[in-house]
Amino acid sequence: MLKTALKPRWIAGLVFAIVVSGVFVLLSQWQFGRSSQPEVTVATTTEEPKPLTTVLQPGNFFPGTVADQIVTATGSYDPQKQVLVPGRLNDGATGYWIISALAVNDAPVLTGAGASPQTWIPVARGWVADPADAAAPPSGIIELTGRLLPSEAPLTDTDAGPGRASAVSVAELINVWEISSYPGFVAASSELAGGSDVSAAASGGAIKPLDVGPQPPAAKVNWLNLFYAAEWVVFAGFALFIWWRLVKDDYRRGLEDALDEEQEAAAQHVPEPGPKEPHPSEPKVQS
Repeated sequence: MLKTALKPRWIAGLVFAIVVSGVFVLLSQWQFGRSSQPEVTVATTTEEPKPLTTVLQPGNFFPGTVADQIVTATGSYDPQKQVLVPGRLNDGATGYWIISALAVNDAPVLTGAGASPQTWIPVARGWVADPADAAAPPSGIIELTGRLLPSEAPLTDTDAGPGRASAVSVAELINVWEISSYPGFVAASSELAGGSDVSAAASGGAIKPLDVGPQPPAAKVNWLNLFYAAEWVVFAGFALFIWWRLVKDDYRRGLEDALDEEQEAAAQHVPEPGPKEPHPSEPKVQS
């Protein structure tokens, strides 16, 4: 069969089948890439600042529709309510986020066992490489602007140590600070005290400002595109199979033709029958 496959026409056919299969594979990759692309663009309305008290309510679940929203709030920090969250990156360096609790003015006050007289929200104020550089939060009335983010999940079976938290987890922080809190946190972009900028960006010290942009929407799997991707792979294999099948049929036709020629040649060499001898029981005819 190899001799048949090495015929010029079948070598040309193989090249053509490989080219067709390559095109099908490229189409499969294109469809596969489209199957995991996000179909919803980032909403630009989240960049318009809105008051925190109108966007989110304490004591409720964090709705996904308000994630990434730029919010404003007025309140004051408590220097005793500050922790560091390790494992945070800034320009490729690993360090700590400074998380401080802000008592929000005009926020609804929760009732019930364990509720605090004020409602607070965790604020990620900046990043430091060395925990010793984490200064206390600014005092006085603070006008905060930042991006509202959902609470992170705490790391189980992890002891972060005194003055630290495993994650920016509201569930973990309210137990450490013993406060009532909003179900999310704010990544600060601006902090004003008496009209003066007191944020990490204005300090110019070891505390680096956070640059938290709008998070891209989670990629959804488009099963139709995924099916098309698998379909193109099947087509690529089918193109090679068709070539192999044609070569095999040509090879079988060659075998059949060779067999027919052998049978014809054998038929030409069969001797013709001679005169029939009389049976012994039959009387011989005398001439």
